[in-house]
Amino acid sequence: MDTTATTDFVHIYEPGSDAARSPLLLLHGTGGDERDLLGLGRAVAPGATLLSPRGKVLEGPMPRFFRRLSEGVFDEDDLHRRAHELADFVETARERYGLAQPVALGFSNGANIAASLLLLRPQVLAGAALLRAMSPFAEPPEADLSGKRVLILSGAMDPIVPAADVGRLARTLSDNGASVDHRTLPAGHGLSQADINLLAGWFAA
Repeated sequence: MDTTATTDFVHIYEPGSDAARSPLLLLHGTGGDERDLLGLGRAVAPGATLLSPRGKVLEGPMPRFFRRLSEGVFDEDDLHRRAHELADFVETARERYGLAQPVALGFSNGANIAASLLLLRPQVLAGAALLRAMSPFAEPPEADLSGKRVLILSGAMDPIVPAADVGRLARTLSDNGASVDHRTLPAGHGLSQADINLLAGWFAA
């Protein structure tokens, strides 16, 4: 395991043992760090290479990947800048570590920045698993997402993400050519065993 900084992102790089699996780009939620999703990544994609950066924006003491103005209201100017910054990190890390296009696995704030990457820099990701995601942009940009698989897992009792909002995200990605599988689970904003089971099946496919 390599814990280091590339283009100013503190991150963990964990080489995998299964070359047939796509690398995972692990993107934590608000208040998490580069270690938060390592266990989840190992559980749902055994043997995959893991690349896990820490968000550079602080909300109080809590790391995030971009600023928000209030709960559910994003600073879109900052989001654009941070998405491109993260995309540059991924491209630099791919060269440094010799990685194929990664699949993003993001939770909450991490899922939102992953959705932003798909729409702003679609060439950076092979696909994405978005856990408790929201629509990142009021007016989403167009992107060519042909051939990219996207899994969206929502919580029916999620107090943070409105069902209509995540439904709009699913339609946006699908309308841009992605193959979208959107599931709503009997859960809140936190992850459940059902999330883990669905993720493992999706990555295995």
